[in-house]
Amino acid sequence: MLIYKIFRSDEWAKLQADGETLGAPIDLTDGYIHFSTATQAAETAAKHFAGAQGLWLIAVDADSLGQDLRWEVSRCGADFPHLYRKMHLSDVVWAKELPLSDQGHVFPEDMA
Repeated sequence: MLIYKIFRSDEWAKLQADGETLGAPIDLTDGYIHFSTATQAAETAAKHFAGAQGLWLIAVDADSLGQDLRWEVSRCGADFPHLYRKMHLSDVVWAKELPLSDQGHVFPEDMA
């Protein structure tokens, strides 16, 4: 199962350059890296990145993260995936730009 992280361009560039990250500022504050499922990603973008350009959608295989990934109740009582370790560039399955349209961010059709 793929899970998704939305990064700003500078955050994605830093992960590529450093090979690892503790995440975005909210992740540093909370002590874990926030991810979303395919069904949660659009709401995450609308809530936390409304109107933002220069975003990247990063896909990670949840099974490859082992016990460092925990599913915890968050927004609206839904279980969200949280990573309790650094995210490594080698964790990334794919990364795609997340363009902004008049109706919000446009997600890839092949998200599963």
